[in-house]
Amino acid sequence: MSRILLLSNGHGEDLSGSLLAAGLLKRGVAVEALPLVGHGGPYRQAGVPLLGGTREFSTGGLGYTSFAGRLTELMQGQVTYTLSRAWRLWRHRHRFDLVLAVGDVVPLIGAWLSGRPWAIYLVAYSSHYEGRLRLPWPAGSLLRHRRCRRVWSRDALTATDLSEQLGRPVRFLGNPFLDPVASPTPPAASAAAMAAAPLGQRPCIGLLPGSRLPEAAANLALMLAVLTRLPQDLRRSGSLRLRAALVAGLDAGSVERLAAPLGWRLDPAAPAAPDRNRVLRHGDLALELVWNGFSSVLADSDLVLAMAGTAAEQAVGLGLPVLQLVGRGPQFTEGFAEAQRRLLGPGVVCAEAEPGSEAALTATATLAASLLQRLKDPAAGPAWRRDLNRLGAERIGTPGGSERMAAAIMELLPKTLPSRHG
Repeated sequence: MSRILLLSNGHGEDLSGSLLAAGLLKRGVAVEALPLVGHGGPYRQAGVPLLGGTREFSTGGLGYTSFAGRLTELMQGQVTYTLSRAWRLWRHRHRFDLVLAVGDVVPLIGAWLSGRPWAIYLVAYSSHYEGRLRLPWPAGSLLRHRRCRRVWSRDALTATDLSEQLGRPVRFLGNPFLDPVASPTPPAASAAAMAAAPLGQRPCIGLLPGSRLPEAAANLALMLAVLTRLPQDLRRSGSLRLRAALVAGLDAGSVERLAAPLGWRLDPAAPAAPDRNRVLRHGDLALELVWNGFSSVLADSDLVLAMAGTAAEQAVGLGLPVLQLVGRGPQFTEGFAEAQRRLLGPGVVCAEAEPGSEAALTATATLAASLLQRLKDPAAGPAWRRDLNRLGAERIGTPGGSERMAAAIMELLPKTLPSRHG
């Protein structure tokens, strides 16, 4: 039986890695994972064994985005932890036929250091950022290495760009992270009909405050402040549906504590089980709190208010407009939001104002109302939704990336890999 080790370095990367692992397990491959950041929750949920214990840091692996973040990581021992991960990889390298890296230059270096044949899904880099991708050192030379069996990119533009830069084929097969939220691709006629359908009388805004704590809690507080600044016609009872996709760590008690000073109260109606959907109220506004239902939030949404990375990309892949709200980080900062707009295209918008200021909150609420009005317009709305669907296919790809990539990985095993005992 062939054995593959997955290296990944982030929540979104772990999600894609777990989906690839699931596809490989179905094909009879033994798979283990070594998450370089965080606990590797998606792998655990998929039943993929982890190579050693894991630890999570308060920066969520994003300390490089600021000097303070770097200091925090040093104080918390993340550098030492990463080195211990590399040592574990080295000690166990001979057990695996192939190392599959998912992410950026960090798992890329890890795959190279393993001494084993390897492949990489470069989900962290895109030529959409600047038109021509400038890979960090030493990524370029490693991607040309003889033990690098295959390179997959996150979009078609990057595949074309890197193929020219590296002098080797780089392929785009789609993005696995889209698969958990996407229904099977509808026939072209059905897709056109869906895009042309009028917006419902009660549109839905989905809130995506992110997955990293404590940042996700601070993000949710900012979103609640935006909702109370929506125009009066949207705040009338029954005018608008609101749903928030929350991680398990942001439980009902935590939400109640952060929401109370903002004038929101948790509906006292007892749920059927702990942290099943609850309702948060502010006047006529009712926000449904959803745990373990991220896909349903996206499926119901007409517009997404996002302070997230992978979740916003999934929304774009589904053809949804995304309204950003800049926070204080460590992830969703002004710089991150601007880079995300370049990556995902004109379907992602943001109000221009000082992050966290009253002006930013009010401008975001006004922009949300404007976007909903555009969606409701009988002429402009369907045309815009068709454009958003095309944009999603261009920037994210079509569903089925997990299966296509798993099948491509299987092609490597019998053809190019030496025996572990050779």
